[in-house]
Amino acid sequence: YQPDDPITLWVNKVGPYNNPQETYNYYSLPFCQPGTNPAHKWGGLGEVLGGNELIDSQIENVDRGTICQLELDEAKVRQFKDAIESSYWFEFFMGFVGELHPDRNSENGKHVLYTHKNIVIKYNKDQIIHVNLTQESPKQLEAGRTLDMTYSVKWLPTNVTFARRFDIYLDYPFFEHQIHWFSVFNSFMMVIFLTGLVSMILMRTLRNDYAKYAREDDDLETLERDVSEECGWKLVHGDVFRPPSNLALLSAVVGTGAQLALLVLLVILLAIVGTLYVGYVEKTIMKFKIR
Repeated sequence: YQPDDPITLWVNKVGPYNNPQETYNYYSLPFCQPGTNPAHKWGGLGEVLGGNELIDSQIENVDRGTICQLELDEAKVRQFKDAIESSYWFEFFMGFVGELHPDRNSENGKHVLYTHKNIVIKYNKDQIIHVNLTQESPKQLEAGRTLDMTYSVKWLPTNVTFARRFDIYLDYPFFEHQIHWFSVFNSFMMVIFLTGLVSMILMRTLRNDYAKYAREDDDLETLERDVSEECGWKLVHGDVFRPPSNLALLSAVVGTGAQLALLVLLVILLAIVGTLYVGYVEKTIMKFKIR
């Protein structure tokens, strides 16, 4: 960024905490709507299929400001209560980095809505390194009440380099990755069942073929007749020593395919052991629970 460049805070989507794949537009909940004709941004077909639609929140870079005055009615209160009971979270984008930061559930068992967003942006020279958003000032949800939705922005310098900005997210337990042992066991048993079924079919077929080829010498005529009647994949024995057409091209394709397969396997293994971080590399996400 250059001095006086605008920093846009994009709102993206909301969804239940226990099902990250179920997402909705951020303004499907009755939050403060931006002004007329807010800017929209899509990252491509993959982002659209993933339910990502960035909308300019039109929040300005000031120390403290007011988003809007939110007037609550029965419908809005019901929507917020349903979202709170389903542990909804919301997602923001700003610059290149952000933070996953869950908040408290409720106060004294009551449904509350946090009315103040405190945005802390850490930067190194002309690059944003880290963004942290916390929510304050919980207000009880009551129909007929008017809430002042406010925010504040604070800039802090940091020594973290731009290349190391994602280190904080590698082990952050926002979405807890639990091992679903029942699914693993179910898949394992399914593989064993299918393997046994295919093995039984092959053993039956090969047993019949072995019985034909193991006949005595006096059955040579029958054997020759059976061999001449073979069809399908059994005819491959006649092509074992026959050179294929375009041998050089076939060798190149097979060699390239083997290299690509090995590369994909290696990348998957590195991602599993945590050496390679596969995630957002262009923007930073801030995910928060609606509590």
